[in-house]
Amino acid sequence: MSVEITIPSPGESISEVTLGTWTKQSGDWVEKDEIIVEIESDKATLEITSPASGVLTATGNTGDELEVGAVIGTIDTNAAKPAGGGSAPAAAAPAAEATAAAAATATDVKATPVARKIAADNGVDLASVTGTGPAGRVTKADVMAASSAPAPTAAPAATPASPSAAPVAIPTSTAPAGTREARRVRMTKLRQRIAERLVESQQTAATLTTFNEVDMSRSMALRKRFKESFAEKHGVGLGFMSFFVKAALHALKSQPIVNASIVGDEIEYHDYNDIGVAVGTDKGLVVPVLRNAEMMSFAEIEARIKDFAIRARDGKLSVDEMTGGTFTVSNGGVYGSMMSTPILNPPQTGILGMHAIKNRAVEDPDNPGSIVLRPMMYIAMSYDHRIIDGTEAVTFLKTIKEAVEEPERLLFDV
Repeated sequence: MSVEITIPSPGESISEVTLGTWTKQSGDWVEKDEIIVEIESDKATLEITSPASGVLTATGNTGDELEVGAVIGTIDTNAAKPAGGGSAPAAAAPAAEATAAAAATATDVKATPVARKIAADNGVDLASVTGTGPAGRVTKADVMAASSAPAPTAAPAATPASPSAAPVAIPTSTAPAGTREARRVRMTKLRQRIAERLVESQQTAATLTTFNEVDMSRSMALRKRFKESFAEKHGVGLGFMSFFVKAALHALKSQPIVNASIVGDEIEYHDYNDIGVAVGTDKGLVVPVLRNAEMMSFAEIEARIKDFAIRARDGKLSVDEMTGGTFTVSNGGVYGSMMSTPILNPPQTGILGMHAIKNRAVEDPDNPGSIVLRPMMYIAMSYDHRIIDGTEAVTFLKTIKEAVEEPERLLFDV
């Protein structure tokens, strides 16, 4: 019997996906529920498992644009399983056996989808690459480093990209200086969706940004004092994201309009706080959501953010985890940003931007007229002026500043 492999629906409102990398090839024996291929929607990268045990016939090609429900292959359940569980037919030629063995070895290596694609394009053997990601997973950076390292023999040249090429990350150019070649790589579904959302945000909201600066001295001292015992008890590091998420929740209580959204000619207020946390990945920015963040402790917030970051880099976040959100916190400081104007994530009407902490000369609040060096951070809040007035936005950001400068306020809710 032949069982069809079809494209499942990644989530509501998603009708088209891009076929990603096959982890198994035509002629391979696969077990039921074994991962055989990846698909990429405009929100996430998902894995498709085999619907049955048998021999795979793959009809879809990496990079194909397919509709949900499309058939991309079949599983022959009547085929005999090769002796020893191998995937290559017993009568295969030695060259075919070697190719199958190499593919199996590469499949066994833990690597991100982007890393696998770059390795394939640049002739890099994943089994020879040392992974620096979580649990030893091979990342894009690992493959890039391996592909640029000197080798006894030249690696196969990468196939030139074209407008119809499969979606891939662009490797660092190795063309000689002075050349004037150009390359085109199709935007991934996720990148296309990010572009659409950013343009939508700019065109549909009356966006303004207000700024303030935060003296991080007390929060840094508090973190330094408790970070070891915090990590020992909760099994996760204590960062500043939890401080700012907590501070944002504190400010949202006093300015609920910042947690609202526009629906037609009405304002929809939310009695819950679903905080989006911007996470950068090789494929673009994603914003997983902390549901009911107002009920979370510092440890729970840090644990969830760490989990989001790991799974976002591996393309393991679900569509539901990135849907919704009533307010967003973005930390450009991890990349060294000093100041920026964050863009709203529709239909949200507010977003907080964190930045790098730098020692700057400021007036000592405890000794007016004296100048001291303090660890300072610029913070920015972009807001939709259609429903949020400047007074509310400035007050909201000032409340965050006060909560971070005096973290005791979070304990006493003042």
